[in-house]
Amino acid sequence: MTLLELFDPQPTAGRAPAAPVVPVIVLDDARHAVPLARACVAGGIEVLEVTLRTPAGLESIRRIAAEVPDAWVGAGTVTTVSDVARVAAAGARFAVSPGFDRAVVAAARDHGLPLMPGVMTPSEVMAAMAEGFELLKFFPAGAAGGMPMLKALAGPFPALRFCPTGGIDARSAPEYLALPNVVAVGGSWLTPASAIAREDWAAVTTLARAAAALRTAGRVS
Repeated sequence: MTLLELFDPQPTAGRAPAAPVVPVIVLDDARHAVPLARACVAGGIEVLEVTLRTPAGLESIRRIAAEVPDAWVGAGTVTTVSDVARVAAAGARFAVSPGFDRAVVAAARDHGLPLMPGVMTPSEVMAAMAEGFELLKFFPAGAAGGMPMLKALAGPFPALRFCPTGGIDARSAPEYLALPNVVAVGGSWLTPASAIAREDWAAVTTLARAAAALRTAGRVS
């Protein structure tokens, strides 16, 4: 299954589409990985991006992959070929890169790992299209022009779909999801550091439930 198919508003075989919000998870302690993932899943958020921004990231992916079968766990901040190999070995089901790099693209294909590369300019979009990508991360969304930029990209690239990430919160997420070329958004507000530090998993589930209730322009409520 491709990443785009995960968010398809009209999935095949009766499968429900994934919620259109992907938490961007930063963990300092891998001990928190499993309860956090379970809290997200309990709230209806199954697609999780655990970043490699901290030393605990890789082990967190490994634990979620092994212990939370209902989670579709992926690795974020994948920037090198070695990152691809490490996250694939850890059990990641997809990878997200902040930028577009052909070596990373080739490594992901070699490992059979779905990749969502990051873009922020038309030239990067065209390079990704040449490699066959249909779903791209638009990053950093807020700094790169936000919704006006995504609307502008829809003209020359009508078939492409985006997952904007960076500077998006609970207030702005519905506005992004109203754009026809946006299938999902990424954000850290679902898994705040304060809640993780308190091990307040009920608060995470509450945030996840609200995020899971959001809809994209292509969905019917």
